[in-house]
Amino acid sequence: MNPAIATLIAVIAAIAISMFARLNVGLLALALAWIVGTVVAGVSSNDIVAGFPSSLFVTLAGVTLLFAIAEANGTLGQLAHGAVRAAGGNARLVPILLFGIALILSSAGPGSISTVALLIPLSMSIGRRVGASPFLTSLMVANGANAGNLSPVASVGVIANSKMAEVGLGGHEGKVWLANFAAHAAVALVAYFMLGGHKLTTQAAAHAEDQPERGLSPLQLMSAGLVLLWIIGVVVFKLHLGLSAFAMAVVLLLLKAADENTAIRGVPWGVIMLVTGVSTLIALLERTGGMELFSALLSRLATPDTVNGMIAFLTGIISMYSSTAGVVLPTFLPTVPGLAANLGGGDPLAIALSINVGASVVDVSPLSTLGALCVAAVTDPEASRRLFQRLLAWGLAMSVAGAVMCQLFAGLLARW
Repeated sequence: MNPAIATLIAVIAAIAISMFARLNVGLLALALAWIVGTVVAGVSSNDIVAGFPSSLFVTLAGVTLLFAIAEANGTLGQLAHGAVRAAGGNARLVPILLFGIALILSSAGPGSISTVALLIPLSMSIGRRVGASPFLTSLMVANGANAGNLSPVASVGVIANSKMAEVGLGGHEGKVWLANFAAHAAVALVAYFMLGGHKLTTQAAAHAEDQPERGLSPLQLMSAGLVLLWIIGVVVFKLHLGLSAFAMAVVLLLLKAADENTAIRGVPWGVIMLVTGVSTLIALLERTGGMELFSALLSRLATPDTVNGMIAFLTGIISMYSSTAGVVLPTFLPTVPGLAANLGGGDPLAIALSINVGASVVDVSPLSTLGALCVAAVTDPEASRRLFQRLLAWGLAMSVAGAVMCQLFAGLLARW
């Protein structure tokens, strides 16, 4: 069998099984990567292992360890309690506040990955306090962070605008940000009502308000302060997320902020294995040409009238398991003028905006870093498995939703 076809079938099988089986799909994906890679594609075991996302593993393990320490000594619980009180006991406002905070922080420069990594552990604690599901919390934080991801000062926004400028589409920073913001705000609004954000009762929030205000203990205050220093280091000094988190975790453990064994057990190793295992199989897909095969099949369906929706769908499918900033935008944006010319029509600016939106709106997929961070923030294995399935289904749905939005509105915004 053709290696590209075999690997594509393996990926589809792993995704399908993840919807129904209780088996950790990361383990299945690793096994499939080895079997298909060595037997069908003729790839060495060392090359398959080279596809393991070591950077993502370090990021997930470091961030979750740091916040496992803060969870173990009660710091997260106390901060969540204070956040609920700050919302005035109105549970319905909490998801909206999470979206807004993520939007502001991401727009200021750190971008979506850093923002979600910094916010999602505490946001999950806050969500539990007010009865919001991990699914709703994940969507509000991730979409909020992504809504600000293409601001002119954010790193991904700089990438998108510079790549567009290289092909003669510069000077549209406002439209780039507006298109991306509008898409994510619309998606978050749908999620808020679809998942019952407007129906959250104030009972849980009121219960938090009725509890006596104890404040942070000295140990918790120290933990919160050091986590804040870590956040400043990531945002201001651009420290590596995972490695800096490991360093701060070591400092906290040396200061006896929590029991080391308890903190290590609090890291969701099964979830991390799930995400990194699937990513390894995806790396094999790219190596064998399965990605090019899938892209070629889709691109043949485009016409000048449907190119905005089709390119958004294509980049969305790819971005679900690939890097938006590192792969999709640098790869597709430079092709815009040529694509419009080959099709014999189409607005290049509208096509570029469709690429930006289509690639970004799916990033809540657990096969992408944002979704992986959200799944890793849920320590209960059964709950994390359900969240993985729901985010995967949502990401797939967003590839279609993004295509529809771009088909309907990208051309209008480009001409505006």
